[in-house]
Amino acid sequence: MTQTPRYSRVLIKLSGEALAGERGYGIDPDVVLEMAEELKAIHNNGIEIGVVVGGGNIFRARTGTKHGGIERTTADYMGMLASVLNALAMQDALEKVGAQTRVLSAIEMKEVAEPYIRRRAIRHLEKGRIVVFAAGTGNPYFTTDTAAALRAAEIGAQAIIKATNVEGVYDRDPKVDANAQLIPRLTYMDALSMGLRVMDATAISLSMENNIPLLVINMRKAGNLMRAIMGETVGSTIVADVNV
Repeated sequence: MTQTPRYSRVLIKLSGEALAGERGYGIDPDVVLEMAEELKAIHNNGIEIGVVVGGGNIFRARTGTKHGGIERTTADYMGMLASVLNALAMQDALEKVGAQTRVLSAIEMKEVAEPYIRRRAIRHLEKGRIVVFAAGTGNPYFTTDTAAALRAAEIGAQAIIKATNVEGVYDRDPKVDANAQLIPRLTYMDALSMGLRVMDATAISLSMENNIPLLVINMRKAGNLMRAIMGETVGSTIVADVNV
């Protein structure tokens, strides 16, 4: 018997750094192509996919504003434009593996992407296209994590999957403390009160308000994304009630 996916429409949040691979900066075409192949395999199972990509591999706004650097609002817009570059790279890779794709940008640039319109995004999903959301929310002072939570709510996604390079949510930074413990399941309030840096507070609060589960997984492990969508226990899950 074929296993039925737990979710039929998901929003996947990819950091810009994930597209850089081992380089740590820029775009690694091989890494992006691997991601595209995995997304295509998931899509072939009848799952509608929205993707939000960050721009930290090209420009990180917080770094740009330190020590008398670029003014915050300008830096945030630069970060949004960096996310558009990543979205176009993802679109190119997805089309190379045979997936129909559309890039929708919160900042209008009609020559390279469609403007973000909620109904248009939903229609693209219904027509079997993978939708890549670019330029965050289109507003400064909001992260791409918040953009992911916002777009997930707008398109009626059943889960937000944050693809990272660690196994999930830890009680402490595993890169600093070798004794850090993975937390398989926790509530939105746990994540907020413990100050866990899985997503920013605005994104977690928005997900909590709309009761959208947050799944945090290590995308570098092949098959993790598919397993999470199919309902297997992978990484960490943030929900309203851990007992449900």
